[in-house]
Amino acid sequence: MAGPNIDDIDLHILGELQQDGRMTNVELARKVGLTAPPCLRRVRALEENGAITSYHAVVNPAMLGYTITVFAMVSLKSQAEADLKAFEDHVATLPEVRECYMLNGEIDFILKVVAKDLQSFQQFLTSKLTPAPNVASVKTSLTIRMSKNLPGVPLPL
Repeated sequence: MAGPNIDDIDLHILGELQQDGRMTNVELARKVGLTAPPCLRRVRALEENGAITSYHAVVNPAMLGYTITVFAMVSLKSQAEADLKAFEDHVATLPEVRECYMLNGEIDFILKVVAKDLQSFQQFLTSKLTPAPNVASVKTSLTIRMSKNLPGVPLPL
């Protein structure tokens, strides 16, 4: 059982929507064993309480010319809260950065960066990331291939 207001039917709804967020309410209701009106009420309640935060399409980066994915490990000169926040605010302005996580340990942040090619990634790295305020060092790893990419969290179905 998850949070205090999430029961097994809600978990089933979340699992189904996590796999296919475009299914109709009628189809969802059938899969989870409800009629359409109570199913819709549950989905709306899950949206309102924050269990469902958004719906979006997963876009194929290569189809849009983004052939490079790089993970950048960033160490900052200072870990004062104001400096961490300033870095996060800077990263929020960089569309090439698709994900940003603060870490514990010797690396402060790991960023998932997409680029059209190696030259455009190098331009991004040298003009936008490395010179950012408070950046001490950036180590990068170019991905070779993706072998697993599952959205969300594991849920029972």
